[in-house]
Amino acid sequence: MTLLVAAIAATVAALLETTITQYLRVGDAQPHLVFVLAVVSTVAAGLDAGLVWAFVGGIALDTLGPRPLGATAFALLIAVGATNLLARSLVRLRPIVAIIATALLSLVYSMTLVFLFSVLRPPQALTDPLRLLVPSVVYDVLAAVLIGPLLVSIHDRLTDEERAPR
Repeated sequence: MTLLVAAIAATVAALLETTITQYLRVGDAQPHLVFVLAVVSTVAAGLDAGLVWAFVGGIALDTLGPRPLGATAFALLIAVGATNLLARSLVRLRPIVAIIATALLSLVYSMTLVFLFSVLRPPQALTDPLRLLVPSVVYDVLAAVLIGPLLVSIHDRLTDEERAPR
């Protein structure tokens, strides 16, 4: 995946997250499409593609929604960096690393956003943020279960065919 394709796809994912995913809510749970795809692209295509996904997707989410500029990009960059460390240490489990990383880092991503929003905006009364965030974490993991292994396998198959001598 070239970096330009990653930037365009991250922008499209941010558009989808701000427009369509609000209709995919289940209770308080809403999927974080840019986060899940940034984690999957980091596992599949490497750190460079993941950083592009995180930065471009985060800036797009911040400009499309009422968020402080750079807050989402910062939270996504932290998640992508941790995903890269996890992907390097679990090379043999590569098809399911995206699921593991999403399960571990979705709450970190959401709590980072809650912290940044509380610092950069007027304070809001959040009595129990975990009660609000855990359903979205489960939704993100389910999205990673559906998308992650498929995209990693497709990427691996395409890169293996390109490397094979003809």
